[in-house]
Amino acid sequence: MNAVLGISAYYHDSAAALLIDGNIIAAAQEERFTRIKHDASFPHHAIEYVLHEGGLKLEDLEVIVFYEKPFLKFERLLETYHAFAPKGLKSFISAIPVWIKEKLFMKKMLKDELSDFGKLSCPIWFPEHHLSHAASAFYPSPFDKAAILTIDGVGEWATSTIGLGSGNQIEILKELHFPHSLGLLYSAFTYYTGFRVNSGEYKLMGLAPYGDEKSPQTQEFKNKILQFLVDVREDGSIILNMEYFEFATGLKMTKNKKWEALFGLPPRLPESELSQDYMNLALAIQQVTEDVVLRMAKHASEITDCKKLVLAGGVALNCVANGKLLKSGLFEDIWIQPAAGDAGGALGAALAGWYIGMNKSRTVEKNDSMHGAMLGPEFSNKDITRTITKYGADFEFYNDFENLCTQTADLLSQGKVVGWFQGRMEFGPRALGNRSILGDARNPDMQRKLNLKIKYREGFRPFAPIVTEDKVSDYFELIKSSPYMLMVAPVKKTRCIVDNGPDSDKTMLQRLYHLRSDIPAVTHIDYSARIQTVHYKTNTRLYKLLKTFGEKNGYEVLVNTSFNVRGEPIVCTPDDAFRCFMSTEMDYLVMGDYLFSKEKQPKIAGIIKGAKNLD
Repeated sequence: MNAVLGISAYYHDSAAALLIDGNIIAAAQEERFTRIKHDASFPHHAIEYVLHEGGLKLEDLEVIVFYEKPFLKFERLLETYHAFAPKGLKSFISAIPVWIKEKLFMKKMLKDELSDFGKLSCPIWFPEHHLSHAASAFYPSPFDKAAILTIDGVGEWATSTIGLGSGNQIEILKELHFPHSLGLLYSAFTYYTGFRVNSGEYKLMGLAPYGDEKSPQTQEFKNKILQFLVDVREDGSIILNMEYFEFATGLKMTKNKKWEALFGLPPRLPESELSQDYMNLALAIQQVTEDVVLRMAKHASEITDCKKLVLAGGVALNCVANGKLLKSGLFEDIWIQPAAGDAGGALGAALAGWYIGMNKSRTVEKNDSMHGAMLGPEFSNKDITRTITKYGADFEFYNDFENLCTQTADLLSQGKVVGWFQGRMEFGPRALGNRSILGDARNPDMQRKLNLKIKYREGFRPFAPIVTEDKVSDYFELIKSSPYMLMVAPVKKTRCIVDNGPDSDKTMLQRLYHLRSDIPAVTHIDYSARIQTVHYKTNTRLYKLLKTFGEKNGYEVLVNTSFNVRGEPIVCTPDDAFRCFMSTEMDYLVMGDYLFSKEKQPKIAGIIKGAKNLD
């Protein structure tokens, strides 16, 4: 038996992943255990979990693989500060002492951290950041040969790469280098529109459809982006005009005065009102991003001569761009790593160690080898009873899951919101049906209720539908499965209520809560949806619930959103789930074979103090 541990840490979304004989056994983000969103600290808890899941000790490992090369990253920092000197002195004084004291000695630091788990007797390897992304995309994919596209903010030097995966090997063919980065360009607009960098990019993507595509202002914004901020080449490579950006050496993303002069808009304050100007700006950068991704993908197709494509890196989570890439027909098939960001780097590092470092042979699985991304901890009914005892919770126990399914489908049909906690926790940023909050997609009030009373988040944010794999084409213009909620596609026209809709001069809420289809809770303002297809083999219980709901109502589709409130990570344990349930206006909670009703719970003081803090 050969075991490989992969680790990502010290930037954001630290994680650990374990392979045994090349099989993905377990993977999890540190944030799920510490309850600190995007936790960047060394993943002690995640490592402890994956080793326990594999029944291993530290001494049993063949190799440990860290997801990037610290020395190469340090070289980039030094050369960047030198190139921009004397600018960036404040940032230099802040960053360099940490590197000199700690990160330059990364191997020793890792060994010290790992000593908590026992005696380290195996080597530690350091693949490059984008090789880890590429490995996370190619090796679990269902393709023996594929073009590989990785796009994020920055690793060591690379910000995007095009590679070729074949058999058990990966060849990086082209790289785009810092500071010229599509990911950082998108993050700069995330920052300027008032959202948090490295966590708010999906909010910017969700805001973009509120922009008016026909507005002269939107076109003007797009023209200014392309004229002043970024030069986009035919092959998708880009050159940023660094006169407008601070991220290379500063503590901010943008030079705000220059941006304000360019766009006629000040940087939006977080939590302030969203005017149409910022919606149009969001649409403009989303369109530019989609164009760059399509150009990169076209070039990848040309230089690899491959009909299959795999994607990873933070920009691969832009599911609107993914949907347009699929629709473009550039490739016969596309597969995207569900943990496409830095957390997935831990898995990619382990896979790179196994296939490239150890030169192991590869077997391609028909769908993929991610096990539906259900790679986190699982809890038994016995674990759930401990939570029941701890809080004195009232419950109903079901010996027969079919009966529990029927009861849950009835509750959802009545417009109730149900927390759904089953099986192993998902790996990656999406809740895929094991740590989810569910609602009836037909209910026109469901989106408002979920956003404002359950999630405590911005009202404009859309919700994703979950639908059985065999029925997806009944509801959406999607020709393939989308098990990881990484594709946006139009709602079927036959289901849409097509009219002129509210004009862009109406308020956002007037535009948002407007009936657009017979599944309004998952139909975004542009008649699109971020779709998750549910498969019997990877999520049997959720599949059965959808079928039961369909038998009752004629619709095998529900709303699925992550089981958490704003500012907190997705729940991991029964304790996390019960506290979140009690902190919101969620109506019911299904954990394992137990059903909890909010109305029947005792008044338990102090369970959820601080749970509603905003990020």
